[in-house]
Amino acid sequence: MYDELKTIALSAGATAFGVGHVEDLRTHYDALPLDQTEGMAHGISIGIRVSSSVLKSCIIGPTRLYLHHYRMINWVLDQTTLRISLAIQDKGYNALPIPASQIVDWEKQTAHLSHKMIALRAGIGWIGRNNMLVHSDCGSKIRIATVLTDMPLKTDSPIERDCGECKKCIEICPVSAIKESYKDWNKVACLEKLKYFAKAHNVGQYICGLCVKVCNPS
Repeated sequence: MYDELKTIALSAGATAFGVGHVEDLRTHYDALPLDQTEGMAHGISIGIRVSSSVLKSCIIGPTRLYLHHYRMINWVLDQTTLRISLAIQDKGYNALPIPASQIVDWEKQTAHLSHKMIALRAGIGWIGRNNMLVHSDCGSKIRIATVLTDMPLKTDSPIERDCGECKKCIEICPVSAIKESYKDWNKVACLEKLKYFAKAHNVGQYICGLCVKVCNPS
């Protein structure tokens, strides 16, 4: 079923597809009770490339054009994870599609789970200095979503790579929230700037796009 599910993802426009073993991550899911994910040891990660042309409009912050593009990609991701889940269920297994972008704790700014940690296990990319997933071709210009399942699937290997000497995201961050290591990323400073952008740039959502725009690992 690995190849069949991958075909579903790619035919829907996905750029990346991978599967990782995530049983040990279940206790770290922020808003999913353990009994809801019981037996779901595999995480399917799919990613869709963000348009570089759209991101060019983000010069000092997010734009309405970027907001629309961001939402449309999330919509396609959710449609695709649904299709994958239905295909899994048709084979008699359980599948739990996780929304691409849905905050469940606004104070902590957390979702049901960390899509990037699943993607990391699935070999989609690595965690960059900007604390975002970095794909070898797309950089951070990729949106991701997850399907949890108990279907036995072959798994991909994590990518052994990092950002090397590239520090473009550090240079462009308007609040210096990005540091040498992603572990030192200043979440508070970043969030406050996103709140400012949401109002000042009339986007109504916590997005930025600046560090995403300059991330080009290849």
